[in-house]
Amino acid sequence: MRQLGEAGERLIILDNLGKGFRQAVTAGELIVGDVGDYVLVSRLLAEHQVDTVMHFAAHTIVPESVALPLKYYGNNTCATRSLLQACLEQKVQNFVFSSTAAVYGMPDEGYADEDSPTRPINAYGTSKLMSEWMLRDVAAVNPLRYVALRYFNVAGSDPTGRIGQSTPGATLLTKVACEAMVGKRPHVSVYGSDYPTPDGTGVRDYLHVEDLASAHLRALAYLRAAGRSVTLNVGYGHGYSVREVLAMVEAVGGKPLVIREEARRAGDPAYLVARAERIRADLGWQPRYDDLRAIVASSLAWERKLLREPWS
Repeated sequence: MRQLGEAGERLIILDNLGKGFRQAVTAGELIVGDVGDYVLVSRLLAEHQVDTVMHFAAHTIVPESVALPLKYYGNNTCATRSLLQACLEQKVQNFVFSSTAAVYGMPDEGYADEDSPTRPINAYGTSKLMSEWMLRDVAAVNPLRYVALRYFNVAGSDPTGRIGQSTPGATLLTKVACEAMVGKRPHVSVYGSDYPTPDGTGVRDYLHVEDLASAHLRALAYLRAAGRSVTLNVGYGHGYSVREVLAMVEAVGGKPLVIREEARRAGDPAYLVARAERIRADLGWQPRYDDLRAIVASSLAWERKLLREPWS
């Protein structure tokens, strides 16, 4: 929303603040409520004559989705169904959907393009794929057009240090490692060191959050220019292992981490990297922060700022 506000968009932000923070709302009007509240959503869409919905609300923790699948289907899938109904009835024109690379499961050779088979191996990926299917089927018979963005591993923080990931108990690797670097955690756990990868740890395509945000602005411009509905990967096209990320955190932070090797977590693939040429061609997206050091440096700067100025 920060980039949307800077672009001059008029914003209404709906968030139940279950994981979010008021301080993160740097532009627009915050309404505290749930995306699955059909009556509230319908009223907001009508009152503010909303032309575009960007839908980010979801539970996203893979191991939790394996243990609590109905939590994920309820929040990620059923709430999306309610939101789509409200959008159709209020004649919303454009829809940008936050999806995930987890829809691919374990792709052959570890790389996935938009035409790769969708074979999710956890309820998180399945809940998002079901939402994609609903969006596809709705758009086929209604004027609503959409861009579904399949995020790979989002990391990093606002390069200027204004906002960042602040949820307690976060599971994202770069955040966990940077919290350990500044003393918020006693150690970092490596879940699985026997994967069929070069160093035995999982490999992911780490995507700077600033580049992800810019992809949404490009999606908005594309839809307003009458672009057709499309599903696109958002990633850099290359990966880093868990050990490589931890080594970079140590290099940027200037001291060693305490690292513990643990058993594999349920639902984690060994290797998941984007083939993402299509988003560049279709949306004209040009990432600016495709650099692991830059990702880690922004994450570490944010954790140090939170030590001085905690969010609550």
